[in-house]
Amino acid sequence: MASVFFSYSHKDEELRNELETHLALLKNQGLIDAWHDRRIVAGDELDESIFGQLETADIILLLVSADFIASTYCYSKEMMRAMERHAAGEARVIPVILRHCEWASAPFGKLLAAPRDGRPVTAWPDRDEAFADVAKQVRRAIETGHSSVAKPTKRPAAQGVAPITAAAPAPSPRSSNLRLKQVFTEKDAADFVRSSFEFVCRFFEGSINAVRERNPDVDGTFERIDSRRMAATLYRNGSRLSECSVRIDGFTGRGSNSIAFSYDASASQGTFNEMLTVEAGEQSLHFKPIGMAWTGGSPKNLSEEGAAEFLWELFIKRAQG
Repeated sequence: MASVFFSYSHKDEELRNELETHLALLKNQGLIDAWHDRRIVAGDELDESIFGQLETADIILLLVSADFIASTYCYSKEMMRAMERHAAGEARVIPVILRHCEWASAPFGKLLAAPRDGRPVTAWPDRDEAFADVAKQVRRAIETGHSSVAKPTKRPAAQGVAPITAAAPAPSPRSSNLRLKQVFTEKDAADFVRSSFEFVCRFFEGSINAVRERNPDVDGTFERIDSRRMAATLYRNGSRLSECSVRIDGFTGRGSNSIAFSYDASASQGTFNEMLTVEAGEQSLHFKPIGMAWTGGSPKNLSEEGAAEFLWELFIKRAQG
């Protein structure tokens, strides 16, 4: 059985929980035993517990984000020691890119990152697909033998951490399966919709500016109408290519915890060509299209970035056709 160590920022704990869920099949098949610092029990020495696991791990997952890189502990201690063990052939390091950040020039930038092509997990329209790809790469590392490394009988102490000179009392045995389904309130859903709508607005505005820069004959407008509505239009040589409106909206009688998309920039409330509704997963909220406008098989479990990319593709497809 290969031991897997999660090196991550606590600001990414929700994403780490989702990844651990996707590694459950490997755990159930007896292929891995996963460890992260939330498994430290009361009374344990933090540094000794963390580096004790880091020094014996077969596979080390670096959960990369701007917060991971900004963390002195994650970057300067855990990551640097992980790379030393990787270079020595003692462990396999797999960078898992969670969120957009500058990471290619980091010491682990030379390694093949997951998910596929190093595309951040939060940039995938379907976050489950991204984590499933990471799980496949972990399985591949195990099956090709990269995790079955010979362990020296004595490991060097991590920098800045004193070696253990006396055996500590053994903690009581316990399961690693301690994760419970998160409970989300109506306010959580409303906050998720509002923050996602704000992100969609920024995403559309930035994308329209990028289209104009790349195509000299194309002009575009982005209008933030109010706190719940936006509109966008693209023109080529003065002729309209595509337009849309995006609004916080919902079905009659079911509140307004959804995001509606219309191909009409001046569409009224309650009319739409596609709608993203909020659903709760075990560890996070996500969007699901109802499938009115999408012809390629509706994706599911859209993250905030995935929702923005999904709506932009509906809008840009008409301009590309």
